[in-house]
Amino acid sequence: MTTQGGQGWRPKALRDGREPDPRFTLANERTFLAWIRTSLGLVAGAVALEAFVGDQITPVIRTPLACTLLVLAAILAVVAFRRWITIEVAMRHDQPLPVPQASVLLVIGIAIGAVLLIVAVLGGNSL
Repeated sequence: MTTQGGQGWRPKALRDGREPDPRFTLANERTFLAWIRTSLGLVAGAVALEAFVGDQITPVIRTPLACTLLVLAAILAVVAFRRWITIEVAMRHDQPLPVPQASVLLVIGIAIGAVLLIVAVLGGNSL
């Protein structure tokens, strides 16, 4: 199914405005895919934590840490998609690009995870 001009299906937000330079569109897509790759890495880290760490880190620390990574990964994927669409719309209408909210989210999430890991490492097996 194609729309006028043979450009295929497009979200409503991308149907109007002026078509941006393909280099900018492709750069935006690469950035989106980098955020998705980061999200997948967080999922892989959470799975590895639960599957391979065993009793080296107590479940009291391990499970919340894995859940934090999974929640962060899910939120990051959604934020990355929203940012991709928002940037495309901004480019089509010659508007300023939005502030990168995903960076702040990632920093906060990783900081929380790092603190939990520090507690686990310093606590040893006593927890």
